[in-house]
Amino acid sequence: MQTTHRVVVGDSRDLASVADSSVELVVTSPPYPMIGMWDDLFADLDPAVADALAEGEGRAAFDAMHAQLDRVWNEVERVLVDGGIACVNVGDATRTVDGSFRVYPNHARVLRAFEERGFDPLPDVLWRKPANSAAKFMGSGMVPPNAYVTLEHEYVLVFRKGGESRSFEPGADRRYEAAYFWEERNRWFSDVWTDVRGELQALDAADDLRERSAAYPLEIPYRLICMYSAYGDTVLDPFWGTGTTSLAAMCAGRNSIGWEREEAFVSVFDDRVEEVPALSRRVSRRRLERHRAFVAERGEADLEYRADHYDVPVMTKMEAGIRLFEAVAVERDGDGYRLEHAPVEGE
Repeated sequence: MQTTHRVVVGDSRDLASVADSSVELVVTSPPYPMIGMWDDLFADLDPAVADALAEGEGRAAFDAMHAQLDRVWNEVERVLVDGGIACVNVGDATRTVDGSFRVYPNHARVLRAFEERGFDPLPDVLWRKPANSAAKFMGSGMVPPNAYVTLEHEYVLVFRKGGESRSFEPGADRRYEAAYFWEERNRWFSDVWTDVRGELQALDAADDLRERSAAYPLEIPYRLICMYSAYGDTVLDPFWGTGTTSLAAMCAGRNSIGWEREEAFVSVFDDRVEEVPALSRRVSRRRLERHRAFVAERGEADLEYRADHYDVPVMTKMEAGIRLFEAVAVERDGDGYRLEHAPVEGE
């Protein structure tokens, strides 16, 4: 199996080289409005943001920042296939503007933006992202009533374009080989993820770039790609950053397109890609090892079916065709990369 991964340095408010209805899945984490580290970015996109912040008009700044994200969501709507899925990782912001402390509900504003574009919201996921312990107590600290809850979670908002799910030809190998194990389904499709804090984050960019990108753990896009796409699909990340979504797509055996404004992020990615074969091998074989551990704990008598490609029993018939792939070769290809994948052999 071969996959391609393209990285474009440019403004994702105009995904000019991505054709209409050519992407099956979007997985992204945009800059969060009203988080100070992204003020300059939003001000570069629209000077009205800086003016509103300088004048202490927090709501106006919030709206102006989201107006720039809206232009990206317009492009997402254009390039997604009917029935395609968009997964947006976003956190709310807390901030004091003009002496007033409040929450700026980014997740609610993104939800509204996608609904206005005709997307159907699907159940979302919360995952815990611990904050600095020094910020645990805000306001009056130990005495009521003026302390504030510390935000330590983010949302993965999930949307489907159009009213119907994607259709596949009956018995499509690329879909059934991309199945997940029963116990993975139970863990991944939970609405609260408590086990993703860096679990697969094995490739680290330079510290300053990671801080500027606020990259999410690799486990998050990897799960989402496995959950909402099949082999042969293309995954788009319009806020590419350090390339975590592309790395996850490489490990999952999907194609990808990344869009990034800062060339510095792209220039360090070659070093990360060199380690993808080893990472993808660890990821895929860990999935098999965990399944074997599940079988040992559950007992083979409770598992009625057997996998076609691995010497393991499985819980459901839909799992029988599961086939994991690992990257075995990476080659630079124009403005991106071409990967060769081989099936993970059973043991």
